[in-house]
Amino acid sequence: MQGDRAMDGCKRGREGAPDGGVGGGSAASSKRGRGAVGGTIDFVECTICGQACPCSSNLTVHMRTHSGDRPYVCTTCGQTFSQSGNLTRHERTHSGDRPYLCITCGQTFSCSSILTVHMRVHSGDHPYACATCGQAFSQSGNLTLHMRTHSGDRPYVCTTCSQAFSHSSHLAVHMRTHSSERPYPCTTCGKAFSRSSDLTEHERTHTGNRPYACATCGQSFSKSSNLTVHMRTHSGDRPYPCTTCGKRFRESGTLTTHVRTHTGERPYACTTCSQAFMSSGRLTVHMRTHSGDRPYACTICDQAFSQSGHLTRHCKKLHAVDQE
Repeated sequence: MQGDRAMDGCKRGREGAPDGGVGGGSAASSKRGRGAVGGTIDFVECTICGQACPCSSNLTVHMRTHSGDRPYVCTTCGQTFSQSGNLTRHERTHSGDRPYLCITCGQTFSCSSILTVHMRVHSGDHPYACATCGQAFSQSGNLTLHMRTHSGDRPYVCTTCSQAFSHSSHLAVHMRTHSSERPYPCTTCGKAFSRSSDLTEHERTHTGNRPYACATCGQSFSKSSNLTVHMRTHSGDRPYPCTTCGKRFRESGTLTTHVRTHTGERPYACTTCSQAFMSSGRLTVHMRTHSGDRPYACTICDQAFSQSGHLTRHCKKLHAVDQE
C-alpha cells in the first residue's frame, strides 16, 4: 500500500504541478514501462536528454545535471552538491566517520559502495574486462580509465602548464602542484598530502598495517594496487606491451618509463645541475647527491644510505640478514 501511495505521488508530481520542475511540459513528458512485479509504471521523461525517471523527485535531481544547481552546501569547506546523500558522504571526510566495516580485514569506509568494491580485493572478483588486452578490473570506472591507455585519450587539460590527463580527478590533484595545496595532514607526523588516499596509505607506515595479503604466498601489502602487481609475479601476466620493441611489462608506469628509452625523453630535470632523468624516482635519488640526505639507515650499525637498495645489499653482505 505504501508503494502504491509513493507511485501515486510520482504521478501527481508529473500531472499536477502547474509551475514547477516537471509539470507544464517544459521539463518532462510521460513514458510508460513495465514494473518489476507486473503492471506498468508511468515514468517521467527528461525533455532535454530523454532519460526516464521513475518519479518526479528523481527527475528533479536529474535536472540538476543540466542546470548545474548544487543546493546542498558543506558548512565546513563550502563545497556544494546536487544531492543530499553526496553531501552526507562528503561530510565524513571532515568528521572521519567510517561506518562501513570490512569483516575480513577490519578496514572501514565512509560509504557502502566503497566497501562493496573493497570486498572484491579479498574475493578476487574482477567483473569488468578490457576487450583489447583482457585485463580485468573490480570497478567499471577503472576499466574506463584503463581503456584510455589503449586509445591515448587524455581529455582533461591543465590550464597552467597544458599537461593532459585521462581522468578529471587526476587533473584536480595535479592542480595542487601549482597551488602547493596539501589539505590532508597526517596527525602522527604532520606530513600533508594532496589526496586523502595518499594520507590513508601513508598512515600505514606508522601503524604497519598491511591489509592486502597474497593468497598464493602470503606476502602482504599496504596498498591493493601493490597486491595486484605482485599477483602477476605468480601468474606471469605482463599486460602492457611496448609498441616499438614488443617488450611487455607488469605495470603501465614501467612501460611509460621504458618508452622513453626509445624516444629519449627525460622530463624530470634537476633544478641544481640541470641533469635530466626519465623517471621522477631517479630524480629523487639524484637530488640526494646535492642534499646529502640518507634516509635509509641500518638498524644494526646505523650506517645510512641514499637508496633502499644500497641498504639491502649492505645488510646482506655485512650482516647476512634481510632488512626492509
